[in-house]
Amino acid sequence: MSTINSSPEQRHVAALAFPFASHAGHLLGLVHRLAVAAPDVTFSFFNFAESNRSLFSVATPDNIKAYDVPDGVPEGYVFSGKPQENINLFLKVAPENFKRGIEGGGGGYWEADQLLDGARISVVFRKTIGTRDIAGRQNEILKFIPGFSTLRLGDLPDGVLFGNLESPFSIMLHKMGQALPRATAVPINSFEELDPAITKDLKSKFPYFLNVGPFNLTSPPLSSNLDEHGCIPWLDKQKAASVAYIAFGTVATLPPHELVALAEALETSGTPFLWSLKDNLKHHLPEGFLKRTSANGKIVPWAPQVQVLTHNSIGVFITHCGWSSVLDSAAAGVPLIGRPFFGDQQINTWMVENVWQIGVRVEGGVFTKSGTICALEMILKHENGNKLKKQIQVMKEVALKAVGPNGSSTENFKTLLEVVTSHKL
Repeated sequence: MSTINSSPEQRHVAALAFPFASHAGHLLGLVHRLAVAAPDVTFSFFNFAESNRSLFSVATPDNIKAYDVPDGVPEGYVFSGKPQENINLFLKVAPENFKRGIEGGGGGYWEADQLLDGARISVVFRKTIGTRDIAGRQNEILKFIPGFSTLRLGDLPDGVLFGNLESPFSIMLHKMGQALPRATAVPINSFEELDPAITKDLKSKFPYFLNVGPFNLTSPPLSSNLDEHGCIPWLDKQKAASVAYIAFGTVATLPPHELVALAEALETSGTPFLWSLKDNLKHHLPEGFLKRTSANGKIVPWAPQVQVLTHNSIGVFITHCGWSSVLDSAAAGVPLIGRPFFGDQQINTWMVENVWQIGVRVEGGVFTKSGTICALEMILKHENGNKLKKQIQVMKEVALKAVGPNGSSTENFKTLLEVVTSHKL
């Protein structure tokens, strides 16, 4: 966020969304919370037109104004199917598009070097490793990163220390790391008690390093409670802690052979399931699977995740371990089975299994029938599963305390509000 056209009488804050996955919705939730608490401040929210239409379909405070920015896809462009292709196209032109948006509609002039949403950020310097090739080094422990003393080199996101370091996404991460030390405040979607060592280190590096989450507890996406496909009534009919909820976000897609393996594991194990699966992927499912599992399974194109995870029938969350999903599960007290794809998902899965001990990574990091059955049985039926459930219940209680009266996230939000209303960002 950045203040534009600021004066004691008129505060104007620009919020620039990273318009992919759940980022825009979570940022608007935080902006909504700030706008309610600071009615004299105007907030301009810059985002894709389609995303804005969806997010602003519900009522928002009058001091939030939506502005559309182009998605960066050239006219007539044909997607090749490369990973993060749409993200890279957007990032190539994002700085100029955001600048034009602010100059043209959201305020008078461009003032910030970088405007960041509240993503969970770890600053890692490439020069420490100095290589793009990690062949044979995946299990090397990175002891030099404060708070990540047990993290493996192979779990770092592609494009940070290895891989294509010239991609728009990699360049953005690098520039973000360079710009962060100049930020007045860095609010993130987490709570201090989750990563005390990381929080302590980053607090020493920034004037205001503020854990103001989990967002699903403090400022959930405004449309998150819409249950268009009857998920909650179906869950009401299931046994307590018996259902596997399956969702991989809006970006990650399972390859067909893994989708088949997951379906076969669910059917063979007899595990009740609620699966958020896009309609155009259903044809990959085993023939007759939908009919054979109709008594104890439900597949929907979209589910109200926060609401689903808090239902007492959910026993496990099968997920890509995106950060928002990890927090959703932790705040609901539901253990996870992780199948990471890209970005921070490898780190998150490592932390889930090895540090917080609230879930497991599926065997081999990909779905096989036998490996998935093993993970399901371990969490839903074995003693080790009970240990994970107890641990994530403790985390749930800590998260609820953080967002409660006088909790760490509540106090940090008060500080953020003071920064927004009283200081130049």
